[in-house]
Amino acid sequence: MRTETNGAVSGRVSEFLENPVVGMAPWIVFSLLVGPGRFELAVGLALASAVALIVVSRLVNRGTSWKLLELADVVFFASMAVLGLLASEGTRRWLETYAGEVANISLAVIAFGSMAVRMPFTLQYAREQVDPSLWHSPTFLRTNYMITGAWGAAFLVAAAAGAYGDLVLHNPNNIWTGWIIQILAIVAALKFTVWYPDVVRARAAREAAGEEPEPTPWAGLALPLAGLLVPIGIAVLIFDNMWWLGAALIVAGSLLTKILGGKSSPAGV
Repeated sequence: MRTETNGAVSGRVSEFLENPVVGMAPWIVFSLLVGPGRFELAVGLALASAVALIVVSRLVNRGTSWKLLELADVVFFASMAVLGLLASEGTRRWLETYAGEVANISLAVIAFGSMAVRMPFTLQYAREQVDPSLWHSPTFLRTNYMITGAWGAAFLVAAAAGAYGDLVLHNPNNIWTGWIIQILAIVAALKFTVWYPDVVRARAAREAAGEEPEPTPWAGLALPLAGLLVPIGIAVLIFDNMWWLGAALIVAGSLLTKILGGKSSPAGV
């Protein structure tokens, strides 16, 4: 009984580690934490999480292959840590201000660069979850190009938002450019990563059954983003002066969640 329980737990851990989102966790941690006075904390946690993920992955999945994203995690954050230790006071201040944008742009380059060389970084994770006979399927490849592109776009949006806050507003801690827009972009990519493969599988099942394709269930993708409007509205009420905008976001989020919840279906989850 204990062996079966340990095997089930190991299987769940293995499935968790095979998700490309896990490989991006250090970047997400870093981009959301870094800021004035927080560089050491952000880079330390990002590097620690990158190393921990590799160690746990090798312990749980001994035969697993090395991933481009895993190596990029360790190299980037180890370099940032060394640079932070050796940097002058002026360079340190620059890093505290712009390192978030550097990280976001770097990951966007990795995403679009991996697509350019025809090896989207999510492909290495996805291949460990499907039969090898599907590895070169056009649908399988297209799905990974779409997901990788979604992450590249999300980090470009996060980089642009952070740069606007730093260069135009001169406020790295602006609630919109430093937090809300970046979090929304990441959540959108997270949801797309889960939503899109389900849509593709449902579409393939209908085609195999000779049925007409259904309209793309966009409500399933938009629903969690609409739900975020409520906590964002609360945050605006607390931390921003535009109380009217916070109230409007809460109302809009509640209404959209109700409308989209009625339109979404189990097939479009």
